[in-house]
Amino acid sequence: MKFEFKYLYITILFLITCVGVSSAQVSVSAKIDKPTMLIGEQTKLHLSITFPAKDTVGFPHLADSLVAKVQILNIGKPDTTFDKNDLNKETIHRSYLITSFDTGQYVIPQYVFHTKSGDIKTNEVVLTIKSVAVDTTKGIYDIKQPFKVDYGFIDWLRDNWKTVAGTALALLAILAGIYFWLKRPKKPVEAKPEVKPLIPADIEAINQLNALREQKLWQADQVKEYHSELTDIIRQYLEKRYGIKAHEQTSDEIFTALRYMDIDDDSRNKLRQILLLADLVKFAKQKPLPAENEQSIENAIAFVMNTKKQVQLNQDKGEGNNELV
Repeated sequence: MKFEFKYLYITILFLITCVGVSSAQVSVSAKIDKPTMLIGEQTKLHLSITFPAKDTVGFPHLADSLVAKVQILNIGKPDTTFDKNDLNKETIHRSYLITSFDTGQYVIPQYVFHTKSGDIKTNEVVLTIKSVAVDTTKGIYDIKQPFKVDYGFIDWLRDNWKTVAGTALALLAILAGIYFWLKRPKKPVEAKPEVKPLIPADIEAINQLNALREQKLWQADQVKEYHSELTDIIRQYLEKRYGIKAHEQTSDEIFTALRYMDIDDDSRNKLRQILLLADLVKFAKQKPLPAENEQSIENAIAFVMNTKKQVQLNQDKGEGNNELV
């Protein structure tokens, strides 16, 4: 029993010693740069704590005032330093810009720092605010009138030289742009493309048929090429004259499309002879007689001449307007 009591006593004594040592290693302070100042002036309150670097501390939280009528204008950032002789000691310092607009003596209370070894309070600080001394022996004077200051062009130019310089540079840039625009190389006037007169479909087809005849293809044993070019000329004429897609249609489809067109039977028969003979040559490899080859181009010329648009004189109102039919 005595041994247990002795062990408990030693433990308590050890804890008290540790706490005392830890507290001795932590110190806090509070001080004011100007303990006495005039009303409306500003000064700084400094709070600092020195503690073992491995420990953590809780800084006091100050809001917008220290006490009534002592206002906080700005809270500085914490500044951390280490002891040059002992890097295990760390000091955190923070300053507060304060002021007051009421005379009197104000006691800045103690602020509590929270540490592992317990809470530690700073010392109290007294701030005295005095009023501005007024010499009542002197009389009261009226407000002085403003002085008249000479302000000439040079003074105005000195105050506004940036605006003047900027305006001058802008004008120079505009003038330079106008100059280079006037001096720019002018583009040559492009000649308008010559508008060729529209050749009627029948004249174009007759010219192409005559040119084909002069080539004498079938006489040179180029029968297939001869009939292919012949039908291409006729198909192109049909497209321009009757507005059908003859190049994309078969011979039967062309006859169907022309069923209700104003074409006489003789012309239809001539067209049928041209297209059917060309199909036999191209697809059945038939070799027509020379007379049949010549008849195809004769029928083509006759078909174009018989179906071309006719120009009639319109005299309904005594005017000389021509009308294509």
